Amino acid sequence: MSNKTTNAGAPDMKLFYACFVALVTTSFGFTLRSIVGLPEWGKQFNLTQTQLGEIAGVGLWPFAISIVLFSLIVDKIGYKTAMVFAFVCHITSALLTIFANGYWSLYIGTFFLALGAGIVESVVNPVVATMFPHEKTKWLNILHAGWPGGIVLGGMIALLMGEDTRWEYKIALILVPAIIYGILMFFRKFPINERVQAGVSYKEMLQEVGAIGALAIVSMIIFQLGAPTLFDWSLTFKIVLILVVSVLFGIYTKSLGQPLFIILLLIMIPLATTELGTDSWITDLMTPAMSDLGMQAGWVLVYTSAIMFILRFFAGPLVHRFSPLGLLAICSVIAALGLYLLSASAGVMILIAATIYGLGKTFFWPTMLGVVAERFPKGGALTLNITGGMGMIAAGVIGAGVLGFIQDKSVDSKIAEYDKTNNTALHSTYVTEKKTSLFGDYQALNQQKLAAANTEEQATVINIQNTAKKVALKDIVIFPLIMFVSYVLLLLYFRYKGGYKAVVLQQQES
Repeated sequence: MSNKTTNAGAPDMKLFYACFVALVTTSFGFTLRSIVGLPEWGKQFNLTQTQLGEIAGVGLWPFAISIVLFSLIVDKIGYKTAMVFAFVCHITSALLTIFANGYWSLYIGTFFLALGAGIVESVVNPVVATMFPHEKTKWLNILHAGWPGGIVLGGMIALLMGEDTRWEYKIALILVPAIIYGILMFFRKFPINERVQAGVSYKEMLQEVGAIGALAIVSMIIFQLGAPTLFDWSLTFKIVLILVVSVLFGIYTKSLGQPLFIILLLIMIPLATTELGTDSWITDLMTPAMSDLGMQAGWVLVYTSAIMFILRFFAGPLVHRFSPLGLLAICSVIAALGLYLLSASAGVMILIAATIYGLGKTFFWPTMLGVVAERFPKGGALTLNITGGMGMIAAGVIGAGVLGFIQDKSVDSKIAEYDKTNNTALHSTYVTEKKTSLFGDYQALNQQKLAAANTEEQATVINIQNTAKKVALKDIVIFPLIMFVSYVLLLLYFRYKGGYKAVVLQQQES
């Protein structure tokens, strides 16, 4: 299973299509979990909103572990070998989820899904960047049209199957694209990474990340692994472990890392929370409002993803017109407006707000990868994939989890306020689930007790819960605003330096 091929001549478009389908598979898993899984699992297995948020989160943060680890070794073990392991992870995830019997089986099944997704991206991003060295941002955007494309295709099939179809059959849909990319990848040869072609050493690649870059990504990973739901490490142990790994990395590389790369890495935290963290919850958050329109809430995710799928094919002219950073700044403002409108809209206005949000988030992820690939080609697969890894773990640890936590805390406080005003005992009756999460302790609704409540109390509690879901989206608006300020400052920096330009490795110019 060699990963070598000649790099002369035109790119192997069949290989590009294989990478595209692999990315479709990862989004199938994400979509089916969001549209089908989260709404159903809470009822069937009596899970709290925070527990559902943790399951949504484990669909994201293990991506960081796999993408970082495989970025360190993928040039040595071969791209094809990595893709075989990704295929095994996707199949295992589907089977574990289909036959799940509670929180932990769902959690582990989703973990394998994220692991496979990380391996896929550790391969397809550097492969496509190497195939198109002078048009990286354009082709990475086209590649990542596979993500919303998979959401549209998988979401539409699942929704058209109807609410009466068992969720297990809908989750099984992920097996279709997984088998397709498994077959396609097996018959392709992969290019040699541009870093290797240019003779950039392994140590030079690590130096682009440096001690500070290692500190950023390792901190996120360790704090997630040491969460109460996993190994429950003490704060002291986490800090010591983070410092040891980061210092050893710095000693070996003798580098703090490229300052601009560190900045881009940190910007991925609000970016991923805005896009993937919100997308993990969007179906559940919009269920009450969409029900009033007589529609399944999953159509919001499908609709916004359809916008992304189409527009990403036109990234090339937009990047040329505004520059990658200019495009990202514009999108940040649009996304902030869209999220705010989604939190406050009702009726048909929801579709207008969803359109604005979809436009805003379209170019975030692939354009950021394009900027990193263009500015830090010496970093090879590592800088490119650590950026994606940081985004995924941020979405998992912060985005998905904090949205669930905000909902549970909001429901807790609003029901307590209702009790004081109306002299009722709803809080002591139904808010009885005491839990601990990465963000602190909280009390949540007991879904089984609520299901057995009388009609009036059920309606009151559900109405309060629906209000809390709306509030959660409004709180997320701060993240795209942070991004906007960051991109404007970067634009000013590059203007001072003479303008944004892609860095091309010397061998590629010869």
